[in-house]
Amino acid sequence: MIPAAFDYEVAKSVDHARLLLGQGGADAKLIAGGHSLLPLMKLRLARPTLLIDLKNITDLSYVRESGDHIAIGALTRHHDIQQSLVLAEHCPLLAHAAGKVGDPQVRHRGTIGGSVAHGDPASDLPSVLLALDAEFVIRGGSGSRTVAATDFFRGLFETAVGPEEVLTEIRVPHTGAGYGWSYIKFNRRAQDWAIVGVAALIECDNGNIARAAIGLTNMGWTPLRAAGVELALVGHGADAVAGAAKHAANGTNPPSDTNASSDFRQHLVRVLVRRAVEEALGRS
Repeated sequence: MIPAAFDYEVAKSVDHARLLLGQGGADAKLIAGGHSLLPLMKLRLARPTLLIDLKNITDLSYVRESGDHIAIGALTRHHDIQQSLVLAEHCPLLAHAAGKVGDPQVRHRGTIGGSVAHGDPASDLPSVLLALDAEFVIRGGSGSRTVAATDFFRGLFETAVGPEEVLTEIRVPHTGAGYGWSYIKFNRRAQDWAIVGVAALIECDNGNIARAAIGLTNMGWTPLRAAGVELALVGHGADAVAGAAKHAANGTNPPSDTNASSDFRQHLVRVLVRRAVEEALGRS
C-alpha cells in the first residue's frame, strides 16, 4: 500500500529536531532507519503529517565506555552494535541480540534508538535492554533526563519519550566477565519478528545463581521481566532451572495472532526460558 500524504524535513541537530516536532504538532514523527515506522505507514496504521529525518545527526552514532557503563548513541545502527568490540567485551548479550534483528539489510539501516523508541513489544532489543537494566537519556526543553528501563516502556507503542523530546543515548552496565547470557527467539523466518523471545543474564557465585534477569519479548503490551523465574533461580544451582522455567508465563498477557495463539506463546515461553537460562549458565 501507499502511505498517506506527509511533509518531510531533515533535522540538522537534536535541538532542530525538537523545534520541528513543536511546529508539526501531535502528528509529527521522527524517523531514523525507518524499519519500524514505514511498514505501519504503508498499512496506514500510522499517518504522520510530518516526518522528521534524523539521518544527518551523526554525533548520535557511537559506542564508548563511560565510567561504570557503556554509552550508545541512539542513531547507532544494529550492525555497528553487533560488531562493537567494546560491547563484545563488556556487554556481549546486547551485541549478540543486535545480530538477531531482522536481516543484514535491516541491521545496516535500522538504529537502536528507533527500535526502542517505537515501543514494539515484539522487537528484540527492548526486552534485552530491560534485562540489562539499561537507562535511556531523553532530551527535552528543560535539558536531558535519564529514565530507567523499568519506567521507559509504558504501553503498546508507547514510551517515556514525550511529544517534543528526542531519545539521544542508551546506557548499559558492564556485564562481561563473570556473567552468563543468552538471547533466544522463536520465529518462522530469520527476518521475522519474534513469536516469543527470551533474554537471560545470569551471575553465579560458588556454583549458585547470585543474580538472574530474564526479559521477555512479545509476551504482553510491553517487554516484560519474568520476575517469578528470577526469584526461583536466585540462591540455587542448575538443578533449579527446569522448575523455575515453569513460572515464565506468570503475569504475562501475550497476544493471539496469525503466528501463534496466546496459549501457545505461554507454553513456548516456558521452553525458551529454560533453554536460555541453561545456555547462560554454560557461559558463566
